[in-house]
Amino acid sequence: MTMTPVPPEMKRLEPFELALREAGMGYPEVTEEFPWGHRTLKVKGKAFVFLTLTGEGLSMSVKLPQSNGAALMLPFAQPTGYGLGKSGWVSANFGARDTPPLDMLRKWLDESYRAVAPKKLVAQLGTAGAPKAEAAPAKTRSAPARKSAPAAAKKTPAKKAPAKKASAKKTAAKKAPAGTRSRRA
Repeated sequence: MTMTPVPPEMKRLEPFELALREAGMGYPEVTEEFPWGHRTLKVKGKAFVFLTLTGEGLSMSVKLPQSNGAALMLPFAQPTGYGLGKSGWVSANFGARDTPPLDMLRKWLDESYRAVAPKKLVAQLGTAGAPKAEAAPAKTRSAPARKSAPAAAKKTPAKKAPAKKASAKKTAAKKAPAGTRSRRA
C-alpha cells in the first residue's frame, strides 16, 4: 500500500497493486522504498518499477527496452514523464473501473528487472519470465566432439607473399653516407 491515503472508489485496485508488488519482490536482491510517497522496487539501488495508488488510480512505470513500442500502442500506456520515456520507460494508468491485465504487467515487470539488474542476477533467472526459486546446478563441461572429416580434406593455411625487394633498396640508400647517394635526374 502506498503512503498516500486511497479514496474508497480506488480500494478495488489495491489487490492489483499488491499482486504486482509481490511479483516484483520475488526477484533476487529486490528492495522496496517509498521516495515521494510512491512504492519503488529496486535492485542493487536501481529502480525497475514505480507503483502508485492514489485518488487518480493505479499507475505502474517500468523500463521496457524491447517491448516499449508495442506497449505504447495500448490505450492505457504512455511514455513515462520526467524524460524517462526517452530511455524506454513506459507508464500504465488504470482508473477505478479498469481491470489491469496482471499477466501482461508481470511480463513488463520481468523485462524491466532484466533491463536494470546486473547480469549476474539476471543469470539466476529462468528464461520463462518468472523468478526461479533456486538457481540451477552448474553444468559440467565435457570434452568437445571430434570431427569425423578425413585429414586429407583439411585445408592448409595460406602462406604469406614474399616481401617486396624495393623496400630493402630504400633502407640501404638511407644508411649510405650522404655523399655517396645516387641522384636521379
